[in-house]
Amino acid sequence: MTVLIDPPNWPGPRGLMWSHLVSDSSLEELHDFAGRLGVPVRAFDRDHYDVPETVHARAVSMGAEAVSSRELLRRLISAGLRRRKRHHS
Repeated sequence: MTVLIDPPNWPGPRGLMWSHLVSDSSLEELHDFAGRLGVPVRAFDRDHYDVPETVHARAVSMGAEAVSSRELLRRLISAGLRRRKRHHS
């Protein structure tokens, strides 16, 4: 059971760079960790939380494993927790 965070490489609101926070075991674990980190529920998107660069170091200090974006995605898919966007035609 591990919470993962990728580098803050994604431009986002407020001029900050953003990371993705995921669990490789369960959404329950992810929601619990995000709550302890102080991340609002509105930051949850299907299978991950979008978190600003300002919380990256704290997430790691609380036990999140810092991994590459590619590794984060690989482990999310391997865990069967990946939820892709639905495309409407």
